[in-house]
Parts: sequence; structure tokens; C-alpha cells
Amino acid sequence: MSIELRGVSYTYGQGTPFAHKALRGIDLTISDGEILGLIGHTGSGKSTLVQHLNGLLKPTEGHVLIDGVDIGAKGTKLRDIRRRVGLVFQYPEHQLFEETVSADVAFGPKNLGLEGEELEQQVKQALQLVHLSYEDLGNRSPFELSGGQKRRVALAGVLAMQPKVLVLDEPSAGLDPRSRDELLGLIRELHEQGITIVFVTHNMSEIAQLAQRLVVMDRGKIVMDGTPREVFSRGDELASIGLGVPEITRLTRQLRRGGIDIPEDILTIEEAKEAIVQWMNQRKGAN
Repeated sequence: MSIELRGVSYTYGQGTPFAHKALRGIDLTISDGEILGLIGHTGSGKSTLVQHLNGLLKPTEGHVLIDGVDIGAKGTKLRDIRRRVGLVFQYPEHQLFEETVSADVAFGPKNLGLEGEELEQQVKQALQLVHLSYEDLGNRSPFELSGGQKRRVALAGVLAMQPKVLVLDEPSAGLDPRSRDELLGLIRELHEQGITIVFVTHNMSEIAQLAQRLVVMDRGKIVMDGTPREVFSRGDELASIGLGVPEITRLTRQLRRGGIDIPEDILTIEEAKEAIVQWMNQRKGAN
């Protein structure tokens, strides 16, 4: 499914002395099957933008189209939109509230009218998608789980609605390195199963590993849109709006200045290892 934003602007507190324009004329198309990363400094409009993708916020100006359906139009069933576009907020585990894991995951589909064996199967499938066992954890309290497990239960609650698009706002915030890596691997798996991914992050290394396309926001506008390699090649422009490049990119550029002839657009540790080994082998061959 496709999502299109046409001239979208949004003002908080419109018509009051405290009015603040958070989005300014956003034009953006998210294609089926993409992994799109969204970055920008605090207050750039990222979270406001993603809340428009399933109708939690409606544009002050402009239109949001989901498969051609204007979500702001009279008669549009937002319940259907929110089933197809799942939104996972930052620290989603704070929204867990049921007595058991299975009840928490079942909450959304149950409200859609599912019950009995069909509901149980959907809960089992959602937990399986996030690598949690229904048999082992289904009857446990979600509050007894580790931080990483809680986040996966919260994610399973959204996946139980069987969305076509998954929108994640700072998905790895607050997780330890192991839990973060597990979550990033899980997001890749979900994408491989056909789910379109949109995610917001402040972690440049994370987005370099995961995103196919990168959108940069500043003061409510989109200022860059391209592949991670294209965007991170514009380091000076990113710095001017308070953003950086992945740590490994910064390191390899320093190595280049020190005389190690490796590409300057390296984005991941794996790319850096390969480039350095290749450079060392060339040096050996030259000697």
C-alpha cells in the first residue's frame, strides 16, 4: 500500500496565542515495501509527521492519502486506516496494561470483533513474529518481563492487527545493545515478510544499517531525501542543522586523512572491515 502526503501543514494550538506550526508544506510519498528512516533534531517535526500517517493527527492544511483514500475526508473510516497502518510510540512498553501477555496482545484484534480460536491464533502468530512463545509467556504478567521482552510484547500488540505498514518512533530508545540489535534484526525480518517500515531515530549508525531511504527534517520541512549513502555524503549540511553522520563514517574519513585509501562513503562496520582488508591486501601486493 502507498501513503502520500500532499502539501501537509500542521499547527498545534491553531487560533490561540500559543499556536506553533510544526509541519510546513510536506510532500512525501512512501511506497509499498520501503524501509524509510526519518531523522531530524528535536522539534523538527518528525513525530508530528508520523502521527499523520494513520490519522492520529489530521492536517491543518493539505491531504494524507492511504492507497488514494483521503483520511481527512468525511466518511473515511479511521478504524480501518489504523488497522492497516500500525503506529508504535517511543517506549511502547509503558502502554502495557493487561494482566497477561496474551490479553495485552489480544486487546486490539478483540476490539475489532475477533474472538475464540481465531483471536487466539492471531495472538500466537503475533508473538511468534517477535520471537516470543505463547506457551511460555502467554499467561505471564507483561510487567515481569525484561525491557526488551516488554517492547516486543508491545510490538506484538500492534502486529496482531495485521498492519501493512509499521511506523516506529525511536524503536530502540532505552534498550541495551543486545536488545537493540535483536530489535533491529526483528524489524528487518518484518520487512522481509512484506511489511512497509517507517521509523524515526536519533541514532545515525542504526539508520545507516536499516534504512533504504532517508528523509531529513528541519523546522517542519523536508530538507533532504535520498539513500543513506547520498544523505550522509552531505555531512557539512547535516552538521548545519544539528545532525551528524554514523560514527564509523566519521572514523573512516579520519583514516582517509591519515593516508589509508578507503572509500569515504562507508556506513557500516562490515563495509569498513571489507575496505580496510582490501587496502591491506593491495599494500601487501605492492610490496
